[in-house]
Amino acid sequence: MTDCLTNNKIELLAPAGNFEKLEIAIHYGADAVYLGGKDFSLRNFSGNFTLDELQKAVDLGRKNNVKIYVACNIYSRNFEQREIADYLQKIGEICPDAVIVADPGILMEACGIIPHIPVHLSTQANTTNYKTVLFWKKQGVKRVNVARELSLKEIKEIASHKSIEIEAFVHGAMCISYSGRCLLSSFMTNRDSNRGMCSHPCRWKYAVVEELRPGEYMPLYEDSRGSYIFNSKDLCMIEHIPEMIKAGLTSLKIEGRMKGINYIASTVKVYREAIDACYESPADYTVKKEWLKELNTINNRGYCTGFYFGDPDEISPDYSKFQPSTGHLFVGKVLESTGNHYVNIDVRNKFFKGDAIEVLSIKGPVKQDKINDIIDISGQPLSFAPQGSKVNISLSTECSTNDLIRKVGLATDPHRQAQTK
Repeated sequence: MTDCLTNNKIELLAPAGNFEKLEIAIHYGADAVYLGGKDFSLRNFSGNFTLDELQKAVDLGRKNNVKIYVACNIYSRNFEQREIADYLQKIGEICPDAVIVADPGILMEACGIIPHIPVHLSTQANTTNYKTVLFWKKQGVKRVNVARELSLKEIKEIASHKSIEIEAFVHGAMCISYSGRCLLSSFMTNRDSNRGMCSHPCRWKYAVVEELRPGEYMPLYEDSRGSYIFNSKDLCMIEHIPEMIKAGLTSLKIEGRMKGINYIASTVKVYREAIDACYESPADYTVKKEWLKELNTINNRGYCTGFYFGDPDEISPDYSKFQPSTGHLFVGKVLESTGNHYVNIDVRNKFFKGDAIEVLSIKGPVKQDKINDIIDISGQPLSFAPQGSKVNISLSTECSTNDLIRKVGLATDPHRQAQTK
């Protein structure tokens, strides 16, 4: 795979549902980050960014040489047209590196109102062939996120025409509907998924009832967590980074603007290391066990390779290497080093002095350590750190701002369990 070294290096594109997530994505090595404003984005419940925050996001991206893409990818209605035009005008003043759209009307407006901002086309637009890509190019689109239904072979053929940039998902949850355009949420909860309000009914538990057996609920599929009809496994292409690079893609996109910072840190870190390893020694690329282990510290519904190899149920050959969740608990984010092996952290879950922990740093395997000491902001020693507090802790490991700290395993002492409830 020597062409890895001659092509422009593929972009790692990470999600950010709020400013903290943006900082985490940048810290762990994203080349670009996609995010949304308070309106006209397909993730209305992820927090998102005010206009002032969008400006700060763009400024932070420029400071760190990270591109910022703003999603405006709803399918709009008549009454929103004036508001969308006003919003695009404001986005143009903020000047992100691209705006992501799906609706042809919004695309037309963007090209007219903010011609200086590149337009990227969302996967919601269902782009499935190279002639459609050429069509969108003529409309002013600079990059297309191709439909999730495509195989890697089809994507490679699209990219081979070298018309515009091609982007595809590399990791995350997969919608069971065609290119994510689903009506199930609208029918069941009156929340339109194509307008950023999906209630994710595909992930609920279901059963069926036969008409002659009222009240007798029969699951269609069952595992230890419940019964599911609609949802799919999560996409994970960590074992196939060389193939994705060889396909001619410009960008690999991680799904998850509504996911937490622990998810963003783990996925961005792993894919950053994998992409770098592929470029550094393409002929020797192998998946490290630590990458697989890290991806299994985050919640997932089992991993697969989606449609990339021609079968939506196909899983990677090394799927058996994935281990069950380790039960690690995310306990805090490093705010700053305060000297003498002490760091100030923002506590997200209670932990105790003496707890075994690990530090997720930007490079290399997680670092094992333990909480040697806990001191509150007034300098008083503590036996435990309460959730929501800010404390100084003593570690043997060197930490950087925005490193995450996790507790190894869950407490087994009954007295401690009672205290943490």
